[in-house]
Amino acid sequence: MQNPADLPGLPAPAELARLRREIALACRVLAQAGLAADVLGHVSVRVGSDALLIRCRGPRECGLAFTTPEDVHLVGLGGSFDLPSGYAAPSELPIHAETLRARPGVTAVAHAHPPAVVAADLAGLALRPVIGAYNIPAMRMAREGIPVYRRGVLVRRAELAAEMLSAMGSAPACVLRGHGVTTTGTSIADAVIRALNLESLARTILAAAQAGGQPADLPEADVTELPDLGATLNTENVWRYHLARLAHAGLGLPEDPSWPEELGPPEESGTS
Repeated sequence: MQNPADLPGLPAPAELARLRREIALACRVLAQAGLAADVLGHVSVRVGSDALLIRCRGPRECGLAFTTPEDVHLVGLGGSFDLPSGYAAPSELPIHAETLRARPGVTAVAHAHPPAVVAADLAGLALRPVIGAYNIPAMRMAREGIPVYRRGVLVRRAELAAEMLSAMGSAPACVLRGHGVTTTGTSIADAVIRALNLESLARTILAAAQAGGQPADLPEADVTELPDLGATLNTENVWRYHLARLAHAGLGLPEDPSWPEELGPPEESGTS
């Protein structure tokens, strides 16, 4: 096993600590929004050229809603590093490692179990662009097509992750039948909000179907009228909203991020 402190190209210690805290918050956001009901699900972010930070399971595992920065550790794209005693990388690490390996433009990956997405797919309801201004990012994602990986397996081997990526194609998100979703992004917030938008769309489609409706896709004329509201509104403001919800529910984190113990004291760790 490789010592994480020996990796080239790692961010500065303060940035690594910030990312660990953001992943912990991302896991809490997914849980608070109902996309990760208990201990299942994980978020990762690329660091350097050969590693990722990912939510691991520790000796006091309490579920995603209570993830702390101490639960987030460095893991290699080609294999696990030594983790602190009692910690283990998630069994579905290949979802993250293989996605980051195959897609250099992806920074972060989220895997969650959103119930409406799973239920809609099992009911044969495709995630189509039936909504408009209600959720413009979800509508645009649906217009581009939301692929489905049609196996309900635990993606715990590289070859299964390769199957998932083949189904996913160039899309930023993929439904995993009878399982959950994998979403990608240029940031941790981007990947998580994409999963939240998928669940919002699926809830609407399920509700319409339960009411007996069969909504048509949004007309092209309406699509043309919908603006791109930009990353400030679609990502930054939405992310702050979810962090505020966490704080209001008493699930926020202290402002000072923690330094990962497996890297040793900060003054002894290399930076670039």
